[in-house]
Amino acid sequence: MNKIDIKAVIFDLDGTLTDTEKYYQIAWPKALEHFGYKCEPWMPLELRSLGRPFAPLQFKEWFGEDFDYNEVREYRKAIVADMLKETGIPLKPGAKEILEWLREHGILTALATANDYERTKGYLTKLGLFEHFDKIICADMVKEGKPSPDIYSYACEKLSLSPDQTFAVEDSPNGVTSAYLAGCNVIMVPDLTQPDAELNQKLYACVDSLMEIQNLF
Repeated sequence: MNKIDIKAVIFDLDGTLTDTEKYYQIAWPKALEHFGYKCEPWMPLELRSLGRPFAPLQFKEWFGEDFDYNEVREYRKAIVADMLKETGIPLKPGAKEILEWLREHGILTALATANDYERTKGYLTKLGLFEHFDKIICADMVKEGKPSPDIYSYACEKLSLSPDQTFAVEDSPNGVTSAYLAGCNVIMVPDLTQPDAELNQKLYACVDSLMEIQNLF
């Protein structure tokens, strides 16, 4: 693997820096059941990092045109919030350490998350990570969410960098695709699933832990 001149690392949040994606896998089926829908086991995996307008369209494809995405999503958000009150927001191993290492080595850091800004700021503040990022880019700042490239393209613009000068760190297919289409060098740290052959073609590297990113510089 050829070393490249990387100026910034852009991270996803859920499933990448925080070990929270597992809660959505529980909450989506509960929310759907509450409104009378049957959730197949594979469906929540398809929803990882899926943003606007794709998520509402996906639910309509699964459950029909009368599906009220906002109503079900708000119920799901409440379930996740209750779960996090009990457990706190769990960090992935090495999350704080890799951010500190990057700062010490003069590498810019940014966040590109499917969450809105207020929730993201709240999470990061509770975790003591808010000040670790040079830029925070959220889904409500761009036209289309992941897997469109908008959020990573905008992050690169705010960092004043070309995408090929950045690493994008993701855990899910939708996130990887978003970063890849934006032209970033994508590192996958798998969370709930491993990359298949098609997804592997979009990756600069696949590593088992966040701290292994150090070895790519």
